[in-house]
Amino acid sequence: MKTTLSLIALIALTTGCSHRAVYENAQINQRNDCANEPPSTYFECLERTNKPFDKYQRERKELLEKPEADGKLP
Repeated sequence: MKTTLSLIALIALTTGCSHRAVYENAQINQRNDCANEPPSTYFECLERTNKPFDKYQRERKELLEKPEADGKLP
């Protein structure tokens, strides 16, 4: 029983970390793409990539729970 609970906890922690890792890697890629922006919009581009994972996760959850008029997610 103890082993089963430990395994479930490990899987839950690993899954959460992997979502964060994917998000952070996507942010890195977006920041690298900002290098292709003109100098006048470079810093604005970087600002768009600075959303913390926790804020992203809250916004995502709200969107998933909010019913859309046409039944489609954004």
